[in-house]
Amino acid sequence: MPQEFRNRLRGLQRRLAQSGAGAIVVSHLPNVYYLSGFTGSSGALVVEQRSATLFTDGRYSVQAREQLRSSGVKPRITQSQPLEAAGSFLRGLKHGTKRRTAVLDPNHITLAGRGVLNRAAGVRVRWISSPGWVEEMRAIKSPTEIALIRAAARLISKVFEEIVKIIRPGVMELDLAAEVDYRMRKLGASGPSFETIIASGRRSALPHAQPTTKRLRQNELVVLDMGAILGHYCSDLTRTIYLGCAPRRVKQWHKAVLEAQKAAQEVLAGPHEAGEPDDAARRVLDSFGLGRYFVHSTGHGLGLEIHEEPRLAKGRKQLLMPGMVVTVEPGVYVEGVGGIRIEDDVAIHACRIEVLTTAPRELLEL
Repeated sequence: MPQEFRNRLRGLQRRLAQSGAGAIVVSHLPNVYYLSGFTGSSGALVVEQRSATLFTDGRYSVQAREQLRSSGVKPRITQSQPLEAAGSFLRGLKHGTKRRTAVLDPNHITLAGRGVLNRAAGVRVRWISSPGWVEEMRAIKSPTEIALIRAAARLISKVFEEIVKIIRPGVMELDLAAEVDYRMRKLGASGPSFETIIASGRRSALPHAQPTTKRLRQNELVVLDMGAILGHYCSDLTRTIYLGCAPRRVKQWHKAVLEAQKAAQEVLAGPHEAGEPDDAARRVLDSFGLGRYFVHSTGHGLGLEIHEEPRLAKGRKQLLMPGMVVTVEPGVYVEGVGGIRIEDDVAIHACRIEVLTTAPRELLEL
């Protein structure tokens, strides 16, 4: 992706020029990778209107040279904190008697980090806060990025289809989660997108339940929420199964959630606001009398991080555009009984949508 890194930098530099600012300091590591290709765990990127410099420590001297070569970003190895080095660099630039204006994203810097920058840069640098510049760029994926997410989605779909074969009463939630993580790595993933969720019985009514030592039992729901990182990009998949013959009300819940998901996906295919898929899903669940049991938003953007823009939630006005990749994950959670969630990854194209995850969606009765 060498050319993509260069194109992204140029896009950010154009925005800098339009803003009148001389530089932006990027410290959020997913954003650093997005702009430069650098994958180290310590770094601060200073992007100016005509150049870009990455500050990192000696652990990454060789790695930085190799990874930054294709992006055109200059590596600087520092003995101090990367943010301190970035501030000192901006302070030392010649810009006459005027104060240099630099941009910070307040969403990705701590109060302590801001203090480090202020002390290092001194009074010659004037800071302005402009949140979300890089995230706005990341929301629109290139064909290469969509291909990577598609591969990650197919990988986790295959993991689910393998895991189904070993789900049975008596298996511990923690053991099942460990098996999920092992199998995704065996298939080439660098790791999970998030901590794998296995929640059975009453615990399946907890949307973000962590796996425990609880053992699966006959005649109960099991929610499996899993995602894999492949080529730096995330996938996210949720399926619900029933151990035994599902009672009528469980089948009705599953039907309602599946219809809600389909309704939300249909809205994605047109020029709509990000709140509209959520509205569509809730209308379906309301028609089944289950609206009050849907306790989270309908979905979120997906990419280098498991949660990105846009967010498919009530009232969100952001326009859905070709190139966005989102999850669609309505659910029903009945306290003391159990829950059902169905989640797929969806790419928005110019005239259609593409469901990237391929695991079967029907209620599996094992």
